[in-house]
Amino acid sequence: MERAPAPAPVEVPKFFVCPISLEVMRDPVTLSSGITYNRDSIERWVFTDGHGDCPVTKLPLGADDLEPTPNHTLRRLIQAWCAAHAVERFPTPRPPVDADRVAAIVDGAGRGGQRELLAALGELADVVTESERNRRCVEAAPGAVEFLVSVVKKKHAATASTSSSSSKPAMAAAAAGSSQEGYMCCGCGVPGSPKASSPEEAALSILHSLKLSEETLRRVLDTSDDFVDTLASVLRWPSYRARTYGMHLLKAALSAMQPSRLSSASTQLIEGVVRVLADRTLSPKAVKVALHVLCRLCPWGRNRIKAVEAGAVAALVELLLDEGCGGKRTGELAAVAIDHLCGCAEGRLELVAHPAGLAAVARATTRLSPTGTESAVRALHAVARHSATPAVLQEMLAVGVVAKLLYLVQAGAAGERRRERAREMLKMHARVWRGSPCLASHLASYPC
Repeated sequence: MERAPAPAPVEVPKFFVCPISLEVMRDPVTLSSGITYNRDSIERWVFTDGHGDCPVTKLPLGADDLEPTPNHTLRRLIQAWCAAHAVERFPTPRPPVDADRVAAIVDGAGRGGQRELLAALGELADVVTESERNRRCVEAAPGAVEFLVSVVKKKHAATASTSSSSSKPAMAAAAAGSSQEGYMCCGCGVPGSPKASSPEEAALSILHSLKLSEETLRRVLDTSDDFVDTLASVLRWPSYRARTYGMHLLKAALSAMQPSRLSSASTQLIEGVVRVLADRTLSPKAVKVALHVLCRLCPWGRNRIKAVEAGAVAALVELLLDEGCGGKRTGELAAVAIDHLCGCAEGRLELVAHPAGLAAVARATTRLSPTGTESAVRALHAVARHSATPAVLQEMLAVGVVAKLLYLVQAGAAGERRRERAREMLKMHARVWRGSPCLASHLASYPC
């Protein structure tokens, strides 16, 4: 019995296809240039990617193009064509929300109880995730962001009186609590979990989805003096998702802050960041964000000392040793942070006291990018210059630091500044290291 021939593929009319995504348009909108695009595609082109021209004609976009005109006629033609060719019919898109609708949701959330608040936050989350335009609308709606911040603050106010007795036990407790949560990471940097079970977590999730602009963040920081401390308290919540979202928001908030405010970072904030660095149950992306935050905080005020007291050196050394946690980029950021911490005596003391501290930094001098290598060499230089006790010099020899320095001096691709620092360290302690039998094969090139 012969099989029936396979049906011929359906040819899609060219004017049904979005010029950006090359897929059939679900919600066609037309720009002033006369070209029609799918709404999601053109909004991503303009607002996410930051382009200011029409992708096809390259004409500059006008103010009206920020609100492109819906092409209802084309949408109906596409829907009719789908029905005629037994193709899945796209539903009619819901009209975009406006500021009045957002205000009504926020107002309703403030008047009801816990259940009504969760329902309103759920509706707001659906609005935000539906389109880029909706996200911008919610961010721009008067009072919407402030309302979400106030919801997160309620939990911060309820837990402000509780604090850990010491930073290092707190990090261990956080890691233990995280492992009991049992959620799996989806690989996008935000671990998977059920929908938010509390209004605070729901509001935090929406704030993260909004991708707040620097201007909005500055406004929130000006009107909410304890916003950063609120995010610091989020880093102690048991939820994977909440801690990851809090870390991302904290990075964005600190980027919008003036340096004068960074110098007064609280101990609670720095301990929370170090707790994330030491928590191996979080995603590598969350750890990278925490490293960015630590590097942002360290140069200011007494933040380096606070980080050392919170156990940052041990956490950073472990990251250098664990190549599977985020790869070379994580190692590079960890080396930069260690370089910052070695700028104070407390940081250098912790590094040389760690059983693998000097060895981990020495290994980083030849395994990372030029930036990471430069930071690792600078950290070793600080130790060799300011903390070079006889015991430290012998350890540097025993764990391979001196051999790495010799390699950097001899390697042509090491970079002139790194070679010069390595040569300076070798000259600085030549009397101690030159007589070692380990260096017999390198004596010819050992700096005098």
